Amino acid sequence: MGAKANIMSIVSKIFCSSSQVVLVVRRRPHVVNGGGFVVTDCSQKVVFRVDGCGVLGTKGELILRDSNGEALLLIHRKGGMVQALSIHKQWKGYTTDYEGLQKPVFKLKEPKSCFARNNAIRISTEPRTSNNDWDFEIKGYFPDKAVQHGRPQGQRDCRGWSE
Repeated sequence: MGAKANIMSIVSKIFCSSSQVVLVVRRRPHVVNGGGFVVTDCSQKVVFRVDGCGVLGTKGELILRDSNGEALLLIHRKGGMVQALSIHKQWKGYTTDYEGLQKPVFKLKEPKSCFARNNAIRISTEPRTSNNDWDFEIKGYFPDKAVQHGRPQGQRDCRGWSE
């Protein structure tokens, strides 16, 4: 693993690491702040929280928060007639500046098919920096905990699995 990582920051470089980091994602029960997820490091310290996944959240809206509870990303699910006819579910991520203005930072396309276990979720960053349709992809099936993260050039950035 002696190669230097090419780090691409989506929110801020303070959330990037040049070496491998082990994180644990746990689903919160719906009765705890409406559900969501908590991401912890090896020492059980909360790194991120995802709010809005349950009954208290606005449908189709998630908020990624840092360990202090500050909002990092607002994630909206695209809706309407165009989305209903599309073969992909589409999500858009935004950061909010100090004036409250939303700046788009990424777009995520997820296959709609219930048979799409092996189809990749594709993520493109905003503003577009390459000619590719996407910058990252996530392959695998999350309930089986068998997931890979990669880039268009074919390199794999990380891999998750169950033991």
